[in-house]
Amino acid sequence: MFNKIMKLGQKKFNKSDQENTSGVNTVVRSSRPTPSAPASNGESQTAAAPSPSQTPNHPMFTTPPSLEVLPLLKDVSSSDRPLLFMKKAHMCSCQCDFSDSLIMPREKEIKRQTLLELVDFLHSSSGKVNETMQSELIRMVSANMFRCLPPAHYENTGAPPEGNDPEEEEPYLEPWWPHLQLVYELLLRYVVSSEIEPKTAKKFINHTFVSRLLDLFDSEDPREREYLKTVLHRIYGKFIFHRPFIRCSIYNIFYKYLYETERCVGIGELLEILGSVINGFTVPMREEHVLYLVKAILPLHKSKGISIFHQQLSYCVVQFVEKDYKLADAVIRGLLKYWPLTNCNKEVLFLGELEEVLDVTEPSEFQHCVVPLFRRIGKCLNSANFQVAERALFLWNNEHIVGLIAENKDVIFPIIFEALERNMKGHWNQAVHGLSENVRRMFMEMDTELFEECEKQHAENEAKACELLEQREMTWKRLEEAAAN
Repeated sequence: MFNKIMKLGQKKFNKSDQENTSGVNTVVRSSRPTPSAPASNGESQTAAAPSPSQTPNHPMFTTPPSLEVLPLLKDVSSSDRPLLFMKKAHMCSCQCDFSDSLIMPREKEIKRQTLLELVDFLHSSSGKVNETMQSELIRMVSANMFRCLPPAHYENTGAPPEGNDPEEEEPYLEPWWPHLQLVYELLLRYVVSSEIEPKTAKKFINHTFVSRLLDLFDSEDPREREYLKTVLHRIYGKFIFHRPFIRCSIYNIFYKYLYETERCVGIGELLEILGSVINGFTVPMREEHVLYLVKAILPLHKSKGISIFHQQLSYCVVQFVEKDYKLADAVIRGLLKYWPLTNCNKEVLFLGELEEVLDVTEPSEFQHCVVPLFRRIGKCLNSANFQVAERALFLWNNEHIVGLIAENKDVIFPIIFEALERNMKGHWNQAVHGLSENVRRMFMEMDTELFEECEKQHAENEAKACELLEQREMTWKRLEEAAAN
């Protein structure tokens, strides 16, 4: 009687296993994979997907994942491989404690070896991954990657963010990077695999996934941000339908940085991605792209932490001008709008970027902004900081810029001449004094008559200034005498 009851219970259990298809993914409890159901349409078993009872929806996957040794993928038959792949992927959803190297050493090594095997499987030509396997793979990747990031250093110490130089601080390194790196490598192999069809993969690499991926650019670990940059760039290249969303999301991150957080951890990597994206824009430039240039990219120049990502920002700006020369005027005026007034190091960066922009500027666009541009350059020439003055004078070493100046010398000479004369008479740095003399000589050789006219005008202005100073001194003297009487 007891045996009958046991057999009846076993039959009911097997029946409920087959009917239950609503479970969630997760873990492996047996060390041997179950063979896949044979294909019913005459196809080979190597291409057959696991039967419903063998997918992660099966009750055997509903228990929390645990790390245990499973057979190697290469050691099982091709029909058993899909289910074993899902078991291994689900097993790797288990998190390990890296707070202490003595905790879970065996489990950590099992997970590391399993992740390495999955990476090799995707990289190999025999790594066929069906839709069910992809689903389980992305679940595992999400479970490992998407997490709460630790606060920044200044958020822990209470120190103000502007008082910390991120370039001098030691970067924070994720303690469980040995596993996380393999997860990123696995995701990268998945995205670049020619065996993965974008139409199938977009079910898993959707807008939510991409949005959470972008959130990880706040990570303090530079190694993780480098992987994120590569993965996101590959996603942008492969999934054409995600491109507008990715661009818009990157610009939204810029807005958030500018007007809310001022946390600039991953801005440089995002600008690197954007630089290659801009390089692929068609001409004439769409209004949407021009709007984002003016509203999101150029305002980054007012950031306090611009030194961290200025190289990437400058590249993006120059890419816009190279793509559409008509944007040169808007870019130059944008630089002048956010020009630093008290930060000399930042001013040197701006002068370097300005030279790169002018180097790709057409004469027709240069004429539109020549007056405000050289008024600012004239102020830089007279800067008490020798690095600023020297960097401004180096603009005359660029042949293209000298050519632009020569075409507009009638406007530029009167603006710059006075600044050069001040440097010749009173600048404390000898290098600046010598460079100013070289530029002055260049002007004289370029147009002697105009140079003499500017010299004459400068002498008249000096005389008027001296006369005005004498009148002011006499007025004060009369006031003092009147007060004394």
